[in-house]
Amino acid sequence: MTIRFPDPDPKILARRDEILAGLAPLVAEEALIVSEDERRAFETDGLTAYRQMPLAVVLPSTTEEVSKVMAYCHAQGVRVVPRGAGTSLAGGAIAQGDAIILGTAKMTKILDIDFADRVARVQSGITNLAISGAVAHEGFFYAPDPSSQLACTIAGNIAMNSGGAHCLKYGVTTNNLLGVTLVMNDGTVVELGGDHLDAAGYDLLGLVCGSEGQLGIVTEATVRILRAAEGARPVLVGFSKVEDAGDCVAAIIAAGIIPVAIEYMDRNAILITEDFAKAGYPRDAEAMLIIEVEGSQAECDAMLARIEAIAKDFRPTSIRVSRSEAESAAIWKGRKSAFGATGRISDYICMDGTIPTGQLGPVLERIEAICAGHGLRVANVFHAGDGNLHPLILFDINTPGELQKAEAAGDEILKLCVEVGGCLTGEHGVGIEKRDLMRFQYNQEDLEQQMRVKGVFDPDWMLNPAKVFPLDGRIAA
Repeated sequence: MTIRFPDPDPKILARRDEILAGLAPLVAEEALIVSEDERRAFETDGLTAYRQMPLAVVLPSTTEEVSKVMAYCHAQGVRVVPRGAGTSLAGGAIAQGDAIILGTAKMTKILDIDFADRVARVQSGITNLAISGAVAHEGFFYAPDPSSQLACTIAGNIAMNSGGAHCLKYGVTTNNLLGVTLVMNDGTVVELGGDHLDAAGYDLLGLVCGSEGQLGIVTEATVRILRAAEGARPVLVGFSKVEDAGDCVAAIIAAGIIPVAIEYMDRNAILITEDFAKAGYPRDAEAMLIIEVEGSQAECDAMLARIEAIAKDFRPTSIRVSRSEAESAAIWKGRKSAFGATGRISDYICMDGTIPTGQLGPVLERIEAICAGHGLRVANVFHAGDGNLHPLILFDINTPGELQKAEAAGDEILKLCVEVGGCLTGEHGVGIEKRDLMRFQYNQEDLEQQMRVKGVFDPDWMLNPAKVFPLDGRIAA
């Protein structure tokens, strides 16, 4: 399987010099990237198996500059691919030959912080972790925490409605986003939402969050900041059977307990990560859960006692409660570095699908069988509390045919997620990776309705046009 890109418009390619000359006065000299060597840094994103050289790269610093660039591209018929930090694992920020990349990398300012109302307004190129860093001195934090939070930007988080390990309690991006400044395809600047919950009017903010850069360019965002809990403690629970770990997760949720996070790692992921992070993970376990609770010491003790009692019904091989901040930090360092640790030993595709928590046990067994059927290994690391799976399908890019095997296995896994009542994506988005699977989850009427919504914002399909929807069967506004 090879993911297809639309053929570039030869008329746009022929006018490249003219287009670049028109872009030059709109931004600072260093913000327009035109040479082949410099553009090459933007030809792919986290889905590195696919590459496209952009027509040019533009890195504005303000909403006004974005507006001018968008108005110019609209007038010239030039497509635009929005880009945050380029960490998209679904190919959401991969370029096209007849499109410019419009990146938010220079838009990194904290514009306002209101601790009394618990909101912060930021430019969208700021990294996820930098928001928490800016408010930590007052005991606040920004809740969504993707594994790439050190690098990923709020722009990309909004585009993909990103989550993270702690979204079980605090929700994903849409639950922590109050308002945005959005630049439309023709350069018009609009404000959606506000600085409080439930802004007046239609919930257009809900449409934009998760729209993968297809409706407009988010240049500023107002987000919720939360008071940090008094304390937090994780517990590691090892199991001899994968299904026991999955069933334990379902039992904890069914008991009405909502920990801050429930993270799952299988044997392959445990060994790979422990070799790198030395976090003290149980090497003899077939599966492991990291379950974190927060509150006062008494609250943590009480909740951990309930969780331990439930876990013991599923024959754990080990239970280890963190006893110090250093131990907790080591446990989370291991989980946050799992993807990087895996990249040290193998090429991999990181899948992203969501299933009902009651299906975790049987689905994990089938994932192992699917990958084995293609002659591949899999390491499972994911947010078990909300059923957001992240199987890492390991392969060797230098062996002909292995990438295609990995992609075929990934397609089967995503179809399995839909079959058991889940969906194609939890937080990575559709991008190009799942574009041609959209018909497996939606019928044509559903897809056409979604495409009509895009058409209202972007009638000429100029924004991120190769993504999300199958290339054939597209409809006009």
